Amino acid sequence: MGTNTVKERPRIQRKTNAQREVPPVEPKLPERAKGISIFELLDRYTRMDVLFQHGLPVRFLPYILFLMLVAIFYIGNTHYAEKTIRKIDKIKNETEDLRADYTTLASEYMEASKQSEVARKVLPAGIVESSSPPYQLEVNGEEY
Repeated sequence: MGTNTVKERPRIQRKTNAQREVPPVEPKLPERAKGISIFELLDRYTRMDVLFQHGLPVRFLPYILFLMLVAIFYIGNTHYAEKTIRKIDKIKNETEDLRADYTTLASEYMEASKQSEVARKVLPAGIVESSSPPYQLEVNGEEY
């Protein structure tokens, strides 16, 4: 059998939190890449920190709410217009299909209603086409 090769560790006396001295830790900031960022440009040219220096300026709140309402209306109107355009395209496609069906059915009807076609279709029923032209009966008005 194998023998145990694990050695016992020496006992270390640990200090409690009251006994420890904690060195002050300075937060390390990550090094920034050289160049100008968008936020730095915005901060430099807009000076928004002056606007919010004493809290939220309530005097601009109605204007901000109005602009938000206009933006929401604009977005909704755009969605409605796109939905309407999609409906119009769908109806145009359906109309073209129905027009093609109508043209096909009208040509079939015109073909089927020719005198020669009608005569050919009723021939199995024993009805034949008359070879003599029709004549008109005239009745006096007094006899009727």
